[in-house]
Amino acid sequence: MPVTPAPTNDPLWSQGWYHFAARHASPNFGSRPPQAHIDLIVLHSISLPPGQYGGPEVPQFFNNQLDWQAHPYFRQIKDLQVSAHFFIRRHGELWQLVSCNDRAWHAGCSSYRGRSNCNDDSIGIELEGMEGAQFEDAQYESLHALCAALMQHYPIHHLAGHEHIAPVRKADPGAGFDWVRLQKNLGLEARYLPLGLGAKHHAKER
Repeated sequence: MPVTPAPTNDPLWSQGWYHFAARHASPNFGSRPPQAHIDLIVLHSISLPPGQYGGPEVPQFFNNQLDWQAHPYFRQIKDLQVSAHFFIRRHGELWQLVSCNDRAWHAGCSSYRGRSNCNDDSIGIELEGMEGAQFEDAQYESLHALCAALMQHYPIHHLAGHEHIAPVRKADPGAGFDWVRLQKNLGLEARYLPLGLGAKHHAKER
């Protein structure tokens, strides 16, 4: 099923670029398959070096400009070329690196809601943070506003973490991320939550 055409007169968007995000375009992207149905938001967490916040390293990494000699950890990711559509810093600043109409390289080998290759039909959002650790109120505020705008513009029906679409490889954003907070602020039914988590939350509400 092809993606539902987005409104051309939406003042929040221009060719997949969100007007309230600072643009830091990454070269790491490609075209989506012709029949891609953009119905999934995938949340990630990242910090470079791990546990350090506020520096230029994450954007540099997404733009293939990271100084690989600046920290021992960087040698582990030297050959990677990755990106996400959005990056939310600890104080809530929102950056966009790839147009949502294009395919960012954030999911890797993945599978969710009966489909593989989640990069094809998902929008990736990176939160500055460590997997398993908590996130800042300002990040949740930016994330809620962004997700609401995405859900108005694209046929989003699923939200998941990297840990849910690639559970053998990834564990982010992890236990420190509050899915119920996201659900309540967006006014979503439990079925929008990650598979399994939505069912558990629905059972608690009975």
